[in-house]
Amino acid sequence: MALPSNGSLVIGRSRSCELTLKSLDASRRHAEIVNVGGGYRIRDLGSSNGTFVNGDPVDERMLKTGDRIQIGGEFITFCELDQALDSPETADGEAKSIRGELAEIPPFAVLQMLEMGNKSGLLELDFDGEPARLWLWEGRPVHAETKAQQGFAAAIAILDANTGRFSFEPNRAAPKRTIKASISELLLEASRRLDEAS
Repeated sequence: MALPSNGSLVIGRSRSCELTLKSLDASRRHAEIVNVGGGYRIRDLGSSNGTFVNGDPVDERMLKTGDRIQIGGEFITFCELDQALDSPETADGEAKSIRGELAEIPPFAVLQMLEMGNKSGLLELDFDGEPARLWLWEGRPVHAETKAQQGFAAAIAILDANTGRFSFEPNRAAPKRTIKASISELLLEASRRLDEAS
């Protein structure tokens, strides 16, 4: 979800919040993220169970890219995007590529942005010295490849990456279709496997 460039975003269980959570451990109006001087600050709104950033309880704190916010049983990763992600076209209407560091913007956040933007093209990652590729069509994954895997398994492996670089090249067609799942389904499966592993 995009944050307002001015004003605030309230997070909680109430439907009146800009970001509504399902966790019963979240208060109705739990926390607020506010743009202050070009940065973003999270502030607990007197919640019953507290607000945590990277595992630490906070009353108020400036956020940086990659911070993990925990509210009740739900986690939110804060990402500040460069201009390329907000403006995926040049002045003449041509699509432009997007690049970044996985330590700052994890693969799941990149995929969610591409899904919300209904983007088509090739997401390339270089993590642990291994190249990986995932093609999307109108925001849906259609094919993925790593050195050892293809299809759904390769897409799950891509979601596990946390270091390295990524780039997205628009309008690059997939060589074949091997995935029939949405980004949300991929994320749920990756989360399930992570829970089983721990």
